[in-house]
Amino acid sequence: MTAFESFAARFLDASVTIALGLLTVAFLIIVYRTVKGPSLPDRVVALDMLVAVGIGFIAAIGVFTGYYLYIDIAITLGLVGFLATVAFARFVLNRGLAGDKTIMDEVEDSIRRREAGQ
Repeated sequence: MTAFESFAARFLDASVTIALGLLTVAFLIIVYRTVKGPSLPDRVVALDMLVAVGIGFIAAIGVFTGYYLYIDIAITLGLVGFLATVAFARFVLNRGLAGDKTIMDEVEDSIRRREAGQ
């Protein structure tokens, strides 16, 4: 093993370790936003970001272990996450069109907060 290959292996290990650490912090922040989110659309966006962080975890672990089939799994999870986000958006839209009281209250509260901030 040459000096360059040794350096590249150490650099890759350090990069993956740092990436996993940052993804862990992002995961914790997103879980907090999912639980605390003031409205349903905030929670939907947080769940979408949770899928993105999951994809990052799977890809980083795939690079770390050298088992690149994980990359295919991450791509598949991305497609499923996109479909889930579209389904959530339709659900929120249908609740709003139906005049659901909880959605209408959230919309009115959001409008009041926006006007108070301006």
